[in-house]
Amino acid sequence: MLSVRFRTGSKGGIRMRVEVDDFSEIEAEFIARAHRMVWCSAATVDSQGRPRSRVLHPFWENGIGWIATSRTSHKAAHLAHNPHMSIAYVSDVLKPAYAECTVEWADDLADKRYVWDFFKAAPEPLGYDPGMIWQGVEHPTFGVLKLTPWRVELSEIPSPPGVIKLWRRTSAT
Repeated sequence: MLSVRFRTGSKGGIRMRVEVDDFSEIEAEFIARAHRMVWCSAATVDSQGRPRSRVLHPFWENGIGWIATSRTSHKAAHLAHNPHMSIAYVSDVLKPAYAECTVEWADDLADKRYVWDFFKAAPEPLGYDPGMIWQGVEHPTFGVLKLTPWRVELSEIPSPPGVIKLWRRTSAT
């Protein structure tokens, strides 16, 4: 089901929000924006409830995001306390993409190998050689984060009226 709402902004401009029920309706556009940008700003929450941002390099497919990262990073401690991450892609400030996600460590060796192989085989700039950082998928500090979005927003600011495409999981965690 599609719902459309119009809002008046603080400067009198009208914005249109299009809410979609099925992520597949905006998934291709979200992935195109994310993979064009490659790097995202990602925020977690520390143990004292304060937000912490950093730049990360996820790839997305089939509604899931994957990040190769260190198991000993600050974000590992933050995610142990609060398993949520907010990410923003802003390669085009007029067409940003945002995802609010629940995050878990993918400790299955097949998942870790899959992510390793994806990054190694993908063309730059999305792809890179994880072997420059870790000594293999079984290296003790090599970790893989699995991002499951519960809210995705795609904005198009210059189009009159400004358009926001929004998907939300009906049972957010």
